Amino acid sequence: MKSPQDRGSENSTSDRFDTMHGTRDARGGFGMNEALRVIFAGGGTGGHLFPGIAVAQALHDIRPGTEISFVGSRGRIESRIVPKYGYPFDAVWIAGLQRTFSFRTVLLPLKLLVSLAQSWRILRRRRPHVVVGTGGYVSGPLLYVAARSGRRTLIHEQNEYPGMTTRKLAPLVDEVHITFPSSARLLGAAKRLVESGNPVRPSLQRFDRGDARAHFGLHPARTTLLVFGGSLGARSINRAVRLLVPRLVREDCQLVWQTGTADYEDLKSLGALYREHVIVRPFIDEMDMAYSAADLVLCRAGATTLAELTAMGLPSLLVPYPHAAANHQEKNAAALADVGAAEVLRDGDLARLERVLFSLLDDVYALTRMGDAAAAAGRPRAAYDIAEAVIRLAETANSRTRNEESI
Repeated sequence: MKSPQDRGSENSTSDRFDTMHGTRDARGGFGMNEALRVIFAGGGTGGHLFPGIAVAQALHDIRPGTEISFVGSRGRIESRIVPKYGYPFDAVWIAGLQRTFSFRTVLLPLKLLVSLAQSWRILRRRRPHVVVGTGGYVSGPLLYVAARSGRRTLIHEQNEYPGMTTRKLAPLVDEVHITFPSSARLLGAAKRLVESGNPVRPSLQRFDRGDARAHFGLHPARTTLLVFGGSLGARSINRAVRLLVPRLVREDCQLVWQTGTADYEDLKSLGALYREHVIVRPFIDEMDMAYSAADLVLCRAGATTLAELTAMGLPSLLVPYPHAAANHQEKNAAALADVGAAEVLRDGDLARLERVLFSLLDDVYALTRMGDAAAAAGRPRAAYDIAEAVIRLAETANSRTRNEESI
């Protein structure tokens, strides 16, 4: 649904669900000499962390000098990754709901109270103009305290099925930004919904396909399959692909394969045996090159992965992780399949992988059509659109403060 960003009253039904397009000069009206201060809260997984980092980088591009910090859990991915990007990091003591009763369940009420107190102290010390939540239980306490104390707040939801934190806090925050239009059905109480897409890192770029294949030592003209299961790999996918490698080589296809560290030692011999056709790595740092080399991608259906696939305009065969919370990966995959950008194969149906995979690799028309559909579904400017929304919220907060001071 395409509509202007501002169409009058935000309380009307038509104004609650908006799609952001284009750009504007977001620098005016907020106090040009004042540093914008923004806190990002989220983590637990890369899918909840990296969209926040992408928006933070976009904020620096739009408004240099913005003061950004992150809040997350100590010992989780955010505590390791955020400092590498040079951002201050504050930890709160919180844990998610356990599906089974344990000692951690008993501690949850105490952790919640402590995390709320820690959040209040962080807000007092950092004095943010806007607090942005990017999902995961760790974002809940800070968003709640910020919203209750009158600070501007924004949630970004990456998945088609909104997480519990998003569903519970949607009525309290100023804006909820969603990736999939279908998510709106579960967020009816939100003050304002904006379909902005899922941010990808601004540095993500497409290279010439032949050059990208040459980067991996592969032939520039052969059909190329990219396989990965996230940073840790996916054992069920790895086992299924292992059986198909000889046929891929016989049909003169190439394979770029991120196995994850757990399976790499068992699979690296295939790279040595078929070195002209198969590249096996535990982790691929240069994913831009891997995407650019690929005709088709076989992978899980995490929200960040799908955002990158659509930003790059790549067709995909998705195998959703079967144990994802609320089965959100299957819902993500279905949303992409519904627009013709992907085929979906359940983890339990991987015995059918050979037939489905080679039917796609043999159909250039289908791959082209799926790639075009993926590109049409992509929102490569999502990080900048959300960054502009953050600045707009800060501007309105600043204006409200000036009005209150003049009374």
